[in-house]
Amino acid sequence: MEYKQSLARRIVIAFLLLTLLVAGSFAMGIIGTVHLVEERLISTELGRDLDRLLKMDSMEEWRHRPEPGQLFYFSDGKDDFALTDDLRNLTPGFHEVFRDELSYHAMVREVSGRLYVLLQDQSDFEAREQVLFAVVQIGLGLSLLLAALLGWLLARRVMAPVARLARQVRHRDQLLTLAPPLAPDYAADEVGQLAAAFDDTLGQLREALTRERLFTSDVSHELRTPLMVLASSCELLLENPQLDTRARAQVQRMARACDEMRGLVHTFLLLARAQSEGDDQAAQASLLEVADDLAAQWRQPIEDKGLRFDYRSDELPADEAGRRYNLTFLHTVMSNLLRNALHYTEKGWISLSLEPHGFVVEDSGVGIPEEQRERVFQPFVRGTDRGEGLGLGLSLVRRICVSQGWTVELLTAESGGCRFRVRLDGEAVGC
Repeated sequence: MEYKQSLARRIVIAFLLLTLLVAGSFAMGIIGTVHLVEERLISTELGRDLDRLLKMDSMEEWRHRPEPGQLFYFSDGKDDFALTDDLRNLTPGFHEVFRDELSYHAMVREVSGRLYVLLQDQSDFEAREQVLFAVVQIGLGLSLLLAALLGWLLARRVMAPVARLARQVRHRDQLLTLAPPLAPDYAADEVGQLAAAFDDTLGQLREALTRERLFTSDVSHELRTPLMVLASSCELLLENPQLDTRARAQVQRMARACDEMRGLVHTFLLLARAQSEGDDQAAQASLLEVADDLAAQWRQPIEDKGLRFDYRSDELPADEAGRRYNLTFLHTVMSNLLRNALHYTEKGWISLSLEPHGFVVEDSGVGIPEEQRERVFQPFVRGTDRGEGLGLGLSLVRRICVSQGWTVELLTAESGGCRFRVRLDGEAVGC
């Protein structure tokens, strides 16, 4: 079960609920006990007063009068003592009688076939009950306030080591090889066990990062050398005047593939290292420069497939030309989206449109089903079974966007194909 409240707030809520249960039960018990005891005392007192009134010399000459606030009635009584209709059906014992807005306690006795009733106004009794209720409510409210204060103080004390541990775990220095262990800073309790578990997990992460750095270094050395050999061989072949047109086109295709592979290797190395090389060290380029280069590179393959390629840069404002971006990452994002459009478009067109702080790649291809759009940026997920590829291109695009603070959206296209919008200012939502 998921809780949206913080752990400290849940501790305070638990204190409040426990206090409400205990103090509420105690308050109800007090009210019920006081009410029962006071009712017993009143019934006993009324019974004694009624017994006193029954000691009379003559029913005709009544010499005993009820106390102030009391009313006395009996069968065959006259004037003020005449038994009223609302009292005739009362059985012997203690009762409550309501007349208009007033209420009375009534004691009923039956002697020799005659019914005697003594009423006493219970306004004082109700006033005392109201005071009791007010005192109990104030006490309950104060108990809840005290419980909230104690819960807050306790939550701060209990959560302080947990919050400190969370800050230490989130700190990037904990991934360094020489980072000190966390467990010695905590007591041998549940928080200490959690710190020890974090030490084990962080140790495994450090080992994994070390292996990854070694792997990327090996990849950098082992892959770049043969790629350079292939690129050099392609250049030498292109200088051969004896190549026919078909062979020259194939060699040029191999050369472009080598360039793309070198760019991808460099991109993957930067992402795998999980560290920025800095804007001063990494190659920089403007959006227009990268778009012009890729438009020239992809126009021929797109048109060779019988598709129309539309490249529009007129909506790019003049001040955008001065903004520089990481050349490798921007080139990889735009190139992957164009390659994806080429793979999944069999007829129609592909467009690349520049706009303020970003660009849009749209096609008239098969599109991506609605149910797949949430997963299409995940690794090894393909939007459709048609076309080639392993489903890594869009995943790479998303990883680059996350690392650079850019955003990518998959929008609904009127053509039925795909419409990808990339924002380079980090304001759009979608990545």
